[in-house]
Amino acid sequence: MTPQNHPPRAPRPGLAGARPQEHPRRRRGVRHRLAGALAAAVAFVLVSTAPAHADGIRARQWALDAMHTDTAWQTTKGEGTTVAVLDTGVDDAHPDLTGQVLPTKDLIGFGARRGDRSWARHGTAMAGIIAGHGHGADREEGVLGIAPEAKILPVRVILEGTDSARKRARSSRGSALADGIRWAADHGADVINLSLGDDSESAHPEKSEDAAVQYALRKGAVVVASAGNGGEKGDHISYPAAYPGVIAVAAVDRYGTHASFSTRRWYATVSAPGVDVVIADPDRRYYEGWGTSAAAAFVSGAVALVRAAHPGLTPAQIKKLLADTARSGPKGGRDDAKGYGIVDPAAAIEAGGSLGPDTTTAAAASGYRNRYFGTGPAAPAAADEPGGVLAPVTGGVGALLLAAAVLLWRGGRRRT
Repeated sequence: MTPQNHPPRAPRPGLAGARPQEHPRRRRGVRHRLAGALAAAVAFVLVSTAPAHADGIRARQWALDAMHTDTAWQTTKGEGTTVAVLDTGVDDAHPDLTGQVLPTKDLIGFGARRGDRSWARHGTAMAGIIAGHGHGADREEGVLGIAPEAKILPVRVILEGTDSARKRARSSRGSALADGIRWAADHGADVINLSLGDDSESAHPEKSEDAAVQYALRKGAVVVASAGNGGEKGDHISYPAAYPGVIAVAAVDRYGTHASFSTRRWYATVSAPGVDVVIADPDRRYYEGWGTSAAAAFVSGAVALVRAAHPGLTPAQIKKLLADTARSGPKGGRDDAKGYGIVDPAAAIEAGGSLGPDTTTAAAASGYRNRYFGTGPAAPAAADEPGGVLAPVTGGVGALLLAAAVLLWRGGRRRT
């Protein structure tokens, strides 16, 4: 499995209502396509070293406006909730995340370390989307997350695609994802963000991962995963997104249009921004990336807001609440491209106040009993094969986020 990476797209409309100047290096980087489905977790294209104005980063964060966060923040900014980020690790010293990151649980145990270029890039990007609080005077600089008062619980279950230890992790840490889900559920996670996945042609359900997801749901943790970046590569099923009970997130652009790279499958629950997303990096620069990893992170932050406002809601209730209150839904109510529509945390918070206790059974709440849209996944004969679907994940390759990311701004000093 991988942090979902989408091949770079053609030049896109400008950011924050204005079209940026095309830089020749950006033009070449945008047209370059990463090789195969198992691309590097985060492929960064450096296009400029000139610093932008501090408020330029916030102006580019179109997703916060699109998700009506100002309205949601009138009720809560996520205080009291914990979002587990199962990923490549998180830079707890990043100025946009200081004080928000709990101690890391490392289930890999080797590979790149702090100060290495291949350390915690994807995980830090996801954490910033979820709970970044910015920095500087009045915290007006840097990245602002959708739930800036939520805590991040990092669980290292994969390595970056550029990590030289990736092959070793792939062969020796096949249970890391399942173990990480259970560990997060046992250590206070209200939400478990899985901006990763295997959407290769050989992807299949793995019993230990499915069981771990169901365990987390029974413990009360909401599980959110990227739908996959296979929209231009056959729309192969992606796991863990396809496990029952998971909130699977597809990607849309600033116009609410389904992103062509975003996988279309029966399990799509809702959509969220996944194009031209501003992300933070351990190198103290800011980049722009594309993929369903970002979309999943936005929804995990949205769930943190809902959970903070209504702590008694169950995972099944929150999943249904997000679907029922989604905006810009497709004709017929739902389709495989966008699910029920674009997640709207403010609407979900408002509607959640009228919900009573959940009386569904554990099995129904976890997503079984005809919860699939369509036929659901086929059960392969070798579902328990060692390593299973996690082998690519622990390798750190990227099927689920930043296919290409362009440098926006270098803030502060580069970390050494």
